[in-house]
Amino acid sequence: MPPRPVLDWLLEAEQPAVRHLALTDLLDRKADDPQVRAARAAIPRTGWASELLKRQGPRGFWERREPRTVQQYLFFLWFPEFSATIWHAVVLADLGLTSEDPRIRRIAERLFDYRLGLSSMINLYHEEMCAVGNATRTLARFGYGDDPRVRRLYDWILEDQREDGGWNCSQGTPGTLERWEPLAALAARPRPQRTAARERAIERGAEFYLTRQLLREGARSAPWFRRHYPNHYFYDLLVGLDLLTGLGYGDDRRLRPALSRLAEKRRRDGTWRIDRANPDAPASQLHLHGKKVHLLQLETPGRPSNWITLRALRVQKRVEEARSGTAGPPR
Repeated sequence: MPPRPVLDWLLEAEQPAVRHLALTDLLDRKADDPQVRAARAAIPRTGWASELLKRQGPRGFWERREPRTVQQYLFFLWFPEFSATIWHAVVLADLGLTSEDPRIRRIAERLFDYRLGLSSMINLYHEEMCAVGNATRTLARFGYGDDPRVRRLYDWILEDQREDGGWNCSQGTPGTLERWEPLAALAARPRPQRTAARERAIERGAEFYLTRQLLREGARSAPWFRRHYPNHYFYDLLVGLDLLTGLGYGDDRRLRPALSRLAEKRRRDGTWRIDRANPDAPASQLHLHGKKVHLLQLETPGRPSNWITLRALRVQKRVEEARSGTAGPPR
């Protein structure tokens, strides 16, 4: 258990998405628990998700001007990178929203119409695996995992897995730790709903990460050792630990180097800080056509983070339970 002040901080009502996960993942409350139900119901009305949804346009986009042409639809879904519609969708799925909310359904409809339609000029079936993994994970979490178009994306993820068990965004190349999105997409479906082929792909993918201890691949990559959110395309050790422990590998000895790194970054008060909103944009800003683009971010870099602390504590809890033999079934 985390220190009581830290747990109370995570359970504050101001961020119901964090409160919901603290209740379920740290305190093991069930879905029908009244406090869990209340927290889940509050997610679209209060806190981060509410603030993001307030800025959504009537057709589901986040741009100031709604697109009018097919080309604009295709562009506005994805660009500017890390602030356009798809990037909001990824975060809203992380926060626990589903197609029960009509605003989420509008996002999904835009993706289905303009990026997953077989008649689209540019669709995800001709995209790189990082984009496919992100979209698949997001749509599955929204509740569309059984949609034939999403199942086709899952099939492509299986087909694109490399011989070493990893994935990459370039054809004919070995897997890389940075391409975690396909494995996360496979993990987004509950275990009873996975096919045998997907289970085998998860086992191979997990072994790819474990063999490399989540951090050993060529030259040291500085961003991997920083904690950031939103994750979007970017990998770090917490991404790997959260994914692997959630899949049931918490007792694997090969996680220990990454776990040690995580423990070293814990603050004296029991929290973790967020280092960056985007590990490659120190000022949380990018430029597009000479104009400054403000990246989507939930918390202020350099300060204690609800989201990072919750995920780090969840990882540690899974590891402790796995080592003691008290862990529940993998998700």
